Amino acid sequence: MMMIPEKKLQVAILLYDGMTALDAIGPYEVFQAPTLGTDVRFVAREKGVKRTDFGRLRLTADYSLAETTSPDILVVPGTAFPQAVMGDQLVLEWIAQVHRTTTWTTSVCTGALGLAAAGVLQGLKATTHWLAHDILQQFGAIPTKARVVRDGKVVTAAGVSSGIDMALTLVAEEYGADAAQLIQLLIEYDPQPPFDAGSPDKAPSAIVTAAREEFSKLVVMP
Repeated sequence: MMMIPEKKLQVAILLYDGMTALDAIGPYEVFQAPTLGTDVRFVAREKGVKRTDFGRLRLTADYSLAETTSPDILVVPGTAFPQAVMGDQLVLEWIAQVHRTTTWTTSVCTGALGLAAAGVLQGLKATTHWLAHDILQQFGAIPTKARVVRDGKVVTAAGVSSGIDMALTLVAEEYGADAAQLIQLLIEYDPQPPFDAGSPDKAPSAIVTAAREEFSKLVVMP
């Protein structure tokens, strides 16, 4: 049986009204593994309940930004409504401030737009949801087609489900490949999707077109 590592990292997962649940919960399920002994915090502008993007699910932040000033790992989840994070100056200032001392600053999906708006991605390679790559470029980032992209201490993950891959990548960096593989096995993360349509390079063209149309109707971009 693997022992809990001596190092105890603090992981701050940002919550806000309008965020996408799996962007936060995917990394949470990896980082909270008892084998790591991490201090995983759900953090928000103010403590309390936050509604996810379409209002059907609620998550609770037990810590405020003011109570979390030096996390080792920052996770910024994405949203169907990027202004929810990009338009909150206090949150952007907090991201920029804690980024100075983090070991890893990370995002999932359109959470990368929050990092970009906070000035974190200037000149860096980064990824986000495939439909938002153009916006990354507007903030001086270098959009990169990959599921997980690392540039220095900044690690960005592509669409919603890729947050699990990002978290496992960081566990391997901090605790070793065995620790990451143990967690992967414990959560039985063994993707075998029924269709090979998880990226615009693989999906049928008609499906890609339909996705763009749905995105334009649902997603409010700045």
